[in-house]
Amino acid sequence: MSDCPFFSMGCTGEDSLNFYLMLGMASALLVAVHLRGASSCTHVCQHACHAVPQRTALVVICCRSGMFQWKNSFLAHERLAIIDPASGDQPLFNEDKSVSVCVNGEIYNHKALKAQILEKHPHKTFATESDCEVISHLWEDYGEKVASMLDGMFSFVILDTRDGSFYAARDPIGITSLYIGWGKDGSVWVASEMKCLKDECLKFQQFPPGHYYSSRTMSFTRYYNPQFYLDFEASPPRCPSTPYDPKVLREAFEAAVVKRMMSDVPFGVLLSGGLDSSLVAAIASRAIKSQDSIWGNRLHSFCIGLPGSPDLKAAREVAGFLGTDHHEFTFTVQEGIDAISDVIQHIETYDVTTIRASTPMFLMSRKIKALGVKMVLSGEGSDEVFGGYLYFHKAPNREEFFQETVRKVQALYQFDCLRANKSTMAWGVEARVPFLDRHFLDVAMAIDPSEKMIDKSKGRMEKYILRKAFDTPEDPYLPAHVLWRQKEQFSDGVGYSWIDGLKAHAEACVTDQQLAAAQHRYLENTPRTKEGYFYRSIFESHFPQKAAADTVPGGPSVACSTATAALWDAAWAGNEDPSGRAVSVHDSAYDKPGANGLPN
Repeated sequence: MSDCPFFSMGCTGEDSLNFYLMLGMASALLVAVHLRGASSCTHVCQHACHAVPQRTALVVICCRSGMFQWKNSFLAHERLAIIDPASGDQPLFNEDKSVSVCVNGEIYNHKALKAQILEKHPHKTFATESDCEVISHLWEDYGEKVASMLDGMFSFVILDTRDGSFYAARDPIGITSLYIGWGKDGSVWVASEMKCLKDECLKFQQFPPGHYYSSRTMSFTRYYNPQFYLDFEASPPRCPSTPYDPKVLREAFEAAVVKRMMSDVPFGVLLSGGLDSSLVAAIASRAIKSQDSIWGNRLHSFCIGLPGSPDLKAAREVAGFLGTDHHEFTFTVQEGIDAISDVIQHIETYDVTTIRASTPMFLMSRKIKALGVKMVLSGEGSDEVFGGYLYFHKAPNREEFFQETVRKVQALYQFDCLRANKSTMAWGVEARVPFLDRHFLDVAMAIDPSEKMIDKSKGRMEKYILRKAFDTPEDPYLPAHVLWRQKEQFSDGVGYSWIDGLKAHAEACVTDQQLAAAQHRYLENTPRTKEGYFYRSIFESHFPQKAAADTVPGGPSVACSTATAALWDAAWAGNEDPSGRAVSVHDSAYDKPGANGLPN
């Protein structure tokens, strides 16, 4: 594992291209030598090392232990070491060091790939036990096919000194964050954080998931082409028709969770008490007891919420049922509000839902890292795959249901993956998401969407087929009432007064006049609410460039819907709100007596 790299690559002379790749989140310090001089490098580093948990001797550490230079190309890297902490420092190389690579991520099939390489080259030697070293050796044999061969979460760059070429790639769904930018001098920059690019590039954007960028063609190529993408993009669109098999679905998800328990450092699970995180915890808890892990046979679980929140209560019960070593954290609305500016600077978005959910996750991650835990399993992705958001109750037919799930999966890198990755990595904690496993996605997205559709008259609630797959009374994974608990968005589950408190704070900070004039200040993605305006203004203070604002998607949304699905119900028009309570089927819908803890 090499979670926090920074890459800087460049060339001069007849080749006018300069390339800089930075992959560094909060636990990484990044330093580059920019061709315009050392002062530019220092400037970039100041942005990149904003919240490194260990703040001493940072420049010395990065420059001396993780930097590689070849002519006018530079790679630099500071690790969050999870696999092979002792010898896996980066950059990593092939045998003769003609190919170097810096990687942010985890390669879960690295042992199989290593065996494949050794079968072809029996005398090849590997310098480390890092899961990422296979990338440099694969490049020698397979070239630009390398990204498609990896099973994992990753962003990486390869520098091939044999011809001076470089190659950058991002994992299929965009679990790890990555941006690309272009400087006025013709340079190409790639970074895990936008703040590293904003002052150096005239234009920058998110690096598209499931793509690689090659200096040989100076273009992107999509390497991830699963069947559900092809069905969605067909003209006319096709719909999956594979019959639902609970055993196949259950076994695929169990394998996805166990695969992500690969770690040489202490780890745990984020447990909200909802369906998704509880299933992850249940499977991991069973596995750790049977694996005789060096970290013991009790899984650590973590939860955060306002005092008395739904998540705290539910997580406590699930932890007791599973026998985890449970850690419960609380925060106040004011503590959350005080952290908003820091959260927005770290997660680099002004999306309302993402900020609401990122803030408690950000606060929790700091406490998790303080306990010595560097990796956690998390439940992101399930709602997109299974249509778990409450607005899916309104899906008019199987075709629209399927198309919306694909749109949601394709947009995860802008929302939940961005939140999970950046909120945790801000404090040097890595989040792994088994619901976005490539094989599991192939299985789950191939199921006939009519099986996923919600029909209360038939007792089919949201994510029915996932719940049913783990409904095994003879050997229960979870208590029945937890398995069938209604969906809560994370920002709702930590306590309904959290969102209400945010709205009240924004109401006090943003005037009616400011909101009325929002369309003149923010010409694109104009905020529709005072809360949205409040976040946008903070974002602008950190990232004033238009290119930065353009990295954030917009459009109407109800309970996390895409703009297309927001048209499913005419009653939603003009009443956009990302909270699940905005949909009338929620047990605590805004317009129902007793919502928000008010008396009936």
